Amino acid sequence: MPSNLTPLGALPSRFRRQRLLIVGCGDVGLRVASQLPRRLTLMALTSSLERVPALRAAGITPLQGNLDAPATLRRLAGLATRVVHLAPPPGEHPDWRRDPRTLALLRALRLRSLPQSLVYGSTSGVYGDCSGARIDETRPVNPRTPRAQRRVDAEGQLRFFGRATGTPVHILRIPGIYAPDREGGTPRGRLLKGTPVLQREDDVYTNHIHADDLARACRAALWYGRPQRVVNVCDDTELLMGDYFDLAADLYALPRPPRVARSTAQEQLSLMLLSFMGESRRLSNRRLKKELGLVLRYPTVSEGLRDVQP
Repeated sequence: MPSNLTPLGALPSRFRRQRLLIVGCGDVGLRVASQLPRRLTLMALTSSLERVPALRAAGITPLQGNLDAPATLRRLAGLATRVVHLAPPPGEHPDWRRDPRTLALLRALRLRSLPQSLVYGSTSGVYGDCSGARIDETRPVNPRTPRAQRRVDAEGQLRFFGRATGTPVHILRIPGIYAPDREGGTPRGRLLKGTPVLQREDDVYTNHIHADDLARACRAALWYGRPQRVVNVCDDTELLMGDYFDLAADLYALPRPPRVARSTAQEQLSLMLLSFMGESRRLSNRRLKKELGLVLRYPTVSEGLRDVQP
């Protein structure tokens, strides 16, 4: 197949001169932008003047606006032919189950001509605890944390938007993101602190995706994703969390982390870490490979972590 017909090759001529809007243009958003051809017009919503120089340096036109101030989003109406929505829900809100940011964005997009596709970066946390089972996208959601509940709400809003307007919506469920050139994107800092992990009999399965592969998945979904479809974006790794940190420690020539029982972990770990250690699942990436045609550059964390410079 010619490269210009593949998700990872040059884009077909009929997709040229598109206008892409990135909402939540942090590390992953910048990686998405860097992988797209320059013939696209790239825009990013930002509420911070400090971000403007970095966006311009990346060839992205900054648009001032704030998802927490809906009136500032009106200029987005009809502006973009495609949208990547990577902004998280607010950490705190009177109704902790809702995502008002996604609601504000979708209301703005409905004011004028609709985008041809919309990709949303959700979280695999919407599945909740699966007791280590292998699961795919047909697994019913069962969020156990407020942040996961807000993501479920955002997904529901986007699905309704897609059905009501005919806009193809693509939801990517994302696990732990890592990369050597991403701030906090490797286990090195945690290993240096000696943060404990659970003993094997209490341990949980964890899932990962390299930030570059995630950006490539966003790109593929923009042009080749099936409408109103959910896709797990994860690599092929099947590791317990403790084994993941042991692997990283060995690669960095650092001491392996101490192991603790779940019954005593709450005395040594933050509530955030404990919440991650309370859920175990193994994600299937079949749709990622078969439907989006993505060939992972980093099929396992072992390959991705080997790029890290000690």
